[in-house]
Amino acid sequence: MTDTAARPPYDRVLAQVDGVVLGKSRQARLALTCLLARGHLLIEDLPGVGKTTLAHALAHTLGLEFTRIQFTSDLLPGDILGFSVYEQASGGFRFHPGPVFSQVVLADEINRATPKAQSALLEAMEEGQVSLEGVTRRLPEPFFVLATQNPYTQAGVYPLPESQLDRFLMRVTLGYPDARAERALLAGENRRAQTLEAVLSAADLLAAQGVVEQVALAAPLLDYLQALIAHTRQSQRFLHGLSPRAGLGITRAARAWAWLAGRDYVIPEDVQAVFQAVAGHRLQDAEGLIGGDAAAQSVLAAVAIP
Repeated sequence: MTDTAARPPYDRVLAQVDGVVLGKSRQARLALTCLLARGHLLIEDLPGVGKTTLAHALAHTLGLEFTRIQFTSDLLPGDILGFSVYEQASGGFRFHPGPVFSQVVLADEINRATPKAQSALLEAMEEGQVSLEGVTRRLPEPFFVLATQNPYTQAGVYPLPESQLDRFLMRVTLGYPDARAERALLAGENRRAQTLEAVLSAADLLAAQGVVEQVALAAPLLDYLQALIAHTRQSQRFLHGLSPRAGLGITRAARAWAWLAGRDYVIPEDVQAVFQAVAGHRLQDAEGLIGGDAAAQSVLAAVAIP
């Protein structure tokens, strides 16, 4: 069994986030799982359901350096990555790092920016670095992108290309709160204005990520995971099956989910718990539309646990 002495702070993280974003315990747990698995998170839903609030609460609770970028149609890559400015006193150029040089970057309404601006994050999210003007600059560790996006049916949005979607380990949706949670929201104080305590530090999170990578994944679990991936590639429902990168993402997420549950080994329920969030935005139907949670759920229903 994993050393449970290392886990209580993460229970406090979830409890504090739950106190701000009411009725979304599962989504908060998936978000923390994503970060422990060294992934990036995409939160998609209608305006006003708590996407940005969840991102703020998680970032502040983790005690990490945090920046927010409001994506708009006139945003330029330099506004994200940074730029060099000539300084007359020194007779040379000086690089001014952009907001991406932070441990947690909130890319708010990422699909309101043009594809050119969206692509500025590709290298940062995949390699943890930024290459500008012939110089490669490392980003701080840990480095997470928490992005929010509005549904494609909303006005003024640019669909994220598949290459950008694939950089996000998970996509979660919030939906409307249940009646009890909404009642508490309507009757209560402004939870977004609460002062959130930093429960963890960057060193704590990096150490936990290392422990998560050691969570055992037995051969029968690998058989199950391969069967799920194979089904997506063989099914006529999907335009493309899951890639090897998606498979690696599922294993990382399942390990993190298992560790948060207090185990040092993965069980099939861990794979099922994270599968929709990892696979949903990577599956496209025959018409090229994103399949979403329903498509991922159909895969889980079609493949038996060995």
